[in-house]
Amino acid sequence: MRKLSIFFSIFISTVSVLPPQFSQAQDSRIPAPSQKPLQLDLLTNPKGNIITADTISQQQLTIPSLWWAQEQSEKKLLENWIAYPPNNSEAARVDLIVNEQIWNDILDGVERYRFVNRLGTVARTYGYNIRVFNDEKELLATYTCNLNLNTPLCNIQMNNTGIF
Repeated sequence: MRKLSIFFSIFISTVSVLPPQFSQAQDSRIPAPSQKPLQLDLLTNPKGNIITADTISQQQLTIPSLWWAQEQSEKKLLENWIAYPPNNSEAARVDLIVNEQIWNDILDGVERYRFVNRLGTVARTYGYNIRVFNDEKELLATYTCNLNLNTPLCNIQMNNTGIF
């Protein structure tokens, strides 16, 4: 019962901060998540401007900076990430790789949603959308925003949790 009340609290607080024009009919202004496959080989061999959890700049802050979020609350859940800069055909995105055992066996749907929302919000501040994968390359969730608006419109999609 407590989890249900937490879910409704999150739902109500989320709905209350959405712009009044937000509706299913109008959320088409939010781009669809990238359909490109997860490229796990980039974790060990990053190319070009690709950034991973192991990328460290000697001169400046590496963007996006997800290390603090990983260290603070997601260290065991968030295993790694690959950040792709924007290009002509797609917005910037970060592919998060999570520990499947923790994702499936320890977290409930509300906790998964909170994780996606928290990391998506951090990534959004750097101009990135996120996709969440397990190490088997299965897409688990997405957080996608239209960042061209004064107040970004965002959409979270969760797979196999019953929360949308």
